[in-house]
Amino acid sequence: MPAPIRSSSVQKQTQRRDLDGVLLLDKPAGITSNAALQRVKRLYGAAKAGHCGTLDPMATGLLPACFGEATKFSAGLLDAAKTYQATIKFGITTTTGDAEGEVLADCGAVDVQRSRIEAALVHFVGDIQQVPPMYSALKRDGKALYTYARQGIELERAPRFVHIFRIELIAAPGDEVARARPDEIDLRVRCSKGTYVRVLAEDIGRALGCGAHLKALRRVAVGGLHVDHALTFTQLEAMTSGERDSRLLDEDSLLSTLPSVTLDAADSRALLQGKRVCCALEASAGSLRIYDQDHRFLGIGEIAAEGLISPKRLISTERFA
Repeated sequence: MPAPIRSSSVQKQTQRRDLDGVLLLDKPAGITSNAALQRVKRLYGAAKAGHCGTLDPMATGLLPACFGEATKFSAGLLDAAKTYQATIKFGITTTTGDAEGEVLADCGAVDVQRSRIEAALVHFVGDIQQVPPMYSALKRDGKALYTYARQGIELERAPRFVHIFRIELIAAPGDEVARARPDEIDLRVRCSKGTYVRVLAEDIGRALGCGAHLKALRRVAVGGLHVDHALTFTQLEAMTSGERDSRLLDEDSLLSTLPSVTLDAADSRALLQGKRVCCALEASAGSLRIYDQDHRFLGIGEIAAEGLISPKRLISTERFA
């Protein structure tokens, strides 16, 4: 295996290039999502890049990075359900709701039985309300809330609804696997966009009467994409440019949860010209992936009530010239 290539040297050696595709990155802890994206962008020498959903610096796991034409379709993943594996520590609350904050209260030894935890978790499945944390990137008067928080300013935030599809208790006090961690639990949470897992951790601690904070967080899935197929920086930097390129997914990988339809040559041309075309698919109104008869991805369309497909976001026609 060749020696690892440092991203700084790659930046000097590689010119910006037009590159299309999706990289599944396994983000390490201690780095922001934007910093991870810029490092990947330099590594690939890509002219245009974006990511699908921010992870806190403390968090690890799946961060899909989009290059070129794929950035047009990143919203599909931003709106998709996410799955996380979280470790929650009872008895201690912090200013940020996670392990990076300063301790607000420490109630000492905590003895919470699995049965009580399971009973509490039931109430957090379905539509729930969360108050967004002050340490978040949400904007108020053009400034991120964390900017105010760092100045010691607490602003009123309206609660908002999010949806928890499933909470699985992986490890709890009393379990063999968690015997050395009597005040911690591990959860797997599948939730809607906009869900703050650290707020969920705090709310679970509050429901149990002992307080809690998020000790660790790993994102394992976004929509139909899974971290098992993601690459670390160490793996990427050990690859040749050609090997890295071969690991890019097509743009439609961001939209795997949408139904699809295949158009004939005439309708494909018409759609790429911005015209509406007939839909042979029996489906209700909504978005769908569109392919031509050679199974080339054309983009996203919207099915109208009258059974016509309107182009919504399309691949550049230069690709089909």
